[in-house]
Amino acid sequence: MNYATDFKSIHDEVSTQEWQTRLDLAACYRLVEAYGMTDLIYNHITARIPGTEHLLINLYGLLYKEITASSLAKIDVEGNVIAKPDTDYGINVSGYVIHGAIHKARPDVACVLHTHTRAGMAVAAMKCGLLPLSQTSIRFVGHIGYHDYEGPAIDTDERERIVQDLGPHDALVMRNHGLLTCGPTIQQAFNTMYQLELSCRSQVDAMAARTELTMPGENVLAHTAHLYQPGTRRPYGVLEWPAMLRLLAAEEKSSGYPPYWQ
Repeated sequence: MNYATDFKSIHDEVSTQEWQTRLDLAACYRLVEAYGMTDLIYNHITARIPGTEHLLINLYGLLYKEITASSLAKIDVEGNVIAKPDTDYGINVSGYVIHGAIHKARPDVACVLHTHTRAGMAVAAMKCGLLPLSQTSIRFVGHIGYHDYEGPAIDTDERERIVQDLGPHDALVMRNHGLLTCGPTIQQAFNTMYQLELSCRSQVDAMAARTELTMPGENVLAHTAHLYQPGTRRPYGVLEWPAMLRLLAAEEKSSGYPPYWQ
C-alpha cells in the first residue's frame, strides 16, 4: 500500500488560477490545525477552482499539517475524482455529500469548511444553539442556520435539507455534529469559522461558570450583527490573510512537515 506523504509538485501541470487556489486551500488546512480546530484525519475543507465546476479536497488519511498544494485531490460536485496524486489515499464520502451539495446549490460559495471541535460539538448539542453572549457571537445573530442530525453525512438524500437549512447564510450549526462555514473566498470562509469557533468556546466557558448571563437588547443585537457582516465595513479575511501566511511561514520552519506551498 502506498501511504507515503511526499508528493511531487504539480505547479507546472495546472493553471495559474488552480495553483493559487491550491496554495490558499493548503494554507487554510494548516491554519485550522494551528488554531486547534482539527479532528485527527477527519473533516474537510473544499474550494472551487475559479472558472470550473471542479473542487479541491483533502486526501482521506492525511493530517491537516501534512496537506500541501500538490496533495489535494480534484473532484466534481458529485464526488467523482478528476485527478489526485499517485497514492492509495482516497477521499471521504461525506466530503462531497456535504460540500458538493452546497457548492452545487450556491454559486456564490467558493469555499466550505466543516469541523468537529470540542466547543463546536458542545454548542451543537445545546437546544438553545449559539447565544449572543459576546461581540464575536453577536455577528451571527440572524445570520446562521441549524440542521438537525440525521446520522453520518453519507446519504445523498440529506443534501437538499442541508442546503435548505443553510439558506443564504455563511454559517451552519449541524446539531449533535459540528460546525460549517462557507464564503465567496477561502479567506472569508476561514475567518468566519474562526469567529464561530471562538463564539462557541466563549459560550461554553461562560455557561460553565454557572452564573447569571447577560445579553444585549434586540436593537443592539441587530445593529451589531449588521456592522459585522462581510462587506458592511470591509471584506472579511482579506486583511488578516497575509498575517496568517506569515504565521504559517514562521511555524513551518521548525515543524518537520513539508511546507504547504509544495
